Amino acid sequence: MPSDASNLIQTVSAAILNDAGQLLLVRKRGSEILIQPGGKPEAGESPLDTLARELDEELGVGFDRSSATRLGRFEDEAVHETGWRIRTETWLVNIIGTPSPQSEIAEMFWIDLTALGPHPIAPLSRKHIIPAVLAWQQAAES
Repeated sequence: MPSDASNLIQTVSAAILNDAGQLLLVRKRGSEILIQPGGKPEAGESPLDTLARELDEELGVGFDRSSATRLGRFEDEAVHETGWRIRTETWLVNIIGTPSPQSEIAEMFWIDLTALGPHPIAPLSRKHIIPAVLAWQQAAES
């Protein structure tokens, strides 16, 4: 279903990899679905400013802005807002600090991208962001 302005949520999200190449996903309180960290921009906020605020609020970390790589803009069904779609601008970032769940985040998981297994991962991450991260990893290795 294509989106229109009446059913579209705009966000900025982070793709964070650890030294083992695993991707960080989070679970909000009251949900079983794993999503990328990030959130909605406030008025006048740039994508990287939104990401800096959200990563601090959700995980207590900063990131190296000079390392930020835009992976793309992706859209799929929203998992927390029935009948809505979510469009996110995703950035691969190197975090500063040790992440820990804060605010509305109940848990965080490091996911092996080559063996996603039975994790309940949001369609936006599973179908769009994870393939983009894998493509970035392959290009970086070439």
